[in-house]
Amino acid sequence: MLTDWARSWTKKLRMAIARALGFLGFSPNGLTILGYLVHLPVMYVLATGRLQLGGVLVALAGLIDTLDGALARETGQDSQFGAFLDSVSDRYSEGTVLFGLFLWYLSTGARLELALIFIALLGSVMVSYARARAEALGFECRVGLLTRLERVSLVVVGLVVQRVQLMLWAMAIFTNVTAIERIYHVWRHSRRA
Repeated sequence: MLTDWARSWTKKLRMAIARALGFLGFSPNGLTILGYLVHLPVMYVLATGRLQLGGVLVALAGLIDTLDGALARETGQDSQFGAFLDSVSDRYSEGTVLFGLFLWYLSTGARLELALIFIALLGSVMVSYARARAEALGFECRVGLLTRLERVSLVVVGLVVQRVQLMLWAMAIFTNVTAIERIYHVWRHSRRA
């Protein structure tokens, strides 16, 4: 899974940045909120049709999103509420980016892209919900093709290389495939239990 590889590959760098942020007085929850707030200008850039620039900004905003957990661990401030806030903020961030694209395609009258954005957003929410609900029932559920890092990476690449419709098709299909993978995973493990 790309997420596990990226976490291990960037761990030392993230921890060094987290130490510096802790020294400067940042709190993990404050950084989580900042991580969401930087997505608002990204939404505006996308809504005005500057899609390549939007892709670069999504990547930069995504980097901020990766630091709150590291800061929490580095400063000993990790908490259940912080983990909850981070998860909720991630969902809002993803929705904000897709809403920027939605506004752009709404202004151009592109119906197919609007439908694909809706389906991709629904699938993305279901991927996260399936994991949260499974874990609430006591099942580990980190399986699936298109987890958050993969989704963000796909959006960045699609925007930067200007293959947005292809990216939206991939998001619409594979977020829902991932949600179904998670449903099947929990079904299989629930039968064993």
